[in-house]
Amino acid sequence: MLADSVGLVEPKLQHFDQALKLDCGKTLSQYDLIYETYGELNESRSNAVLICHALSGDHHAAGYHQEDDPKPGWWDSCIGPGKPIDTNVFFVVCLNNLGGCKGSTGPTTLCPETGERYGPDFPIVTVRDWVESQARLADVLGIDVWAAVVGGSLGGMQALRWSLDYPERVKHAVVIASTPKLTAQNIAFNEIARKAITSDPSFHDGRYYLNDTVPAKGLMLARMIGHITYLSDEAMGEKFGRVTKSENFNFDYGVEFEVESYLNYQGKRFSKTFDANTYLLMTRALDYFDPAQDFDGDLVKALEVSQCSYFVASFSSDWRFSPERSQVLVDAMIKANKPVSYCEIDAPHGHDAFLIPTPRYTAAFSAYMQRVAKEQGL
Repeated sequence: MLADSVGLVEPKLQHFDQALKLDCGKTLSQYDLIYETYGELNESRSNAVLICHALSGDHHAAGYHQEDDPKPGWWDSCIGPGKPIDTNVFFVVCLNNLGGCKGSTGPTTLCPETGERYGPDFPIVTVRDWVESQARLADVLGIDVWAAVVGGSLGGMQALRWSLDYPERVKHAVVIASTPKLTAQNIAFNEIARKAITSDPSFHDGRYYLNDTVPAKGLMLARMIGHITYLSDEAMGEKFGRVTKSENFNFDYGVEFEVESYLNYQGKRFSKTFDANTYLLMTRALDYFDPAQDFDGDLVKALEVSQCSYFVASFSSDWRFSPERSQVLVDAMIKANKPVSYCEIDAPHGHDAFLIPTPRYTAAFSAYMQRVAKEQGL
């Protein structure tokens, strides 16, 4: 393994018997959260960093689960010795959110009241619910204050929510390729993805587990839609262009262009590893997020309670969560007299740019995290 890798990591499972009242009005009487940690928590417990994952992410953010594992965690490029989130300095925590399908309590797990999988009966959760459950995990780990809460996309929404719901427990919030709320266009994309899933004959109103089937075609379409929106036109052009799989057209509706082949491959792979009910509730959590809603739409008022410093980053080619959306957030932070650093990175990769270690992005991210370390005396 590379010297800048956190190496082999082992997930941990934390059970909670304390009931969790959700935004939707329902209550989880008990639940589990699966998480991973990287680095060492210092004696003063001042070096802890929380990583919040995006829609299809999970707790495995860095390192490897086995020696011959060909693929590291989803943000391995940014977490590890000498990387922006330096594990020689920070103690890093990442968990799979409630409602997930990678080990935390969600639609695929057994409901204690019925003994059957929750399926579509698992309640819809919000970003606020995730933050509440994350705070409880922090309590178990003995972390009173996070040096930083960090996230990209949906993870950035969680970092922002942390700064508002637990202002005294966050020193820095890092909000990358995110937005204070979805645009109508983004909500529309999520609805199309959900309809692709729920229209699949194998969906069975979300009770496909009982029918021993999976709405694979719907999940595949949902993921294909997502991939198109996560990439920029430039990135897709550079990667695929109009390259075909053979020299001549077949004059049918089979897969002929390389971009079609890529989307089909990604969709099929996703349908084998991700749960459809989880995809539905994750996209709905995205739709519902709007911290200004409780303040008559005034984001400046919503931010007044925060006590942390912010780092906001956007990417020039990200049309899903465009730089303009980050600038709205930054402008509100400035009006609320909050310390904020903003960086727009010129990158051709679209929304996925937050996962790709381009030099300027890495430099800006590293510089800010070094500032966090310095302020914490690390």
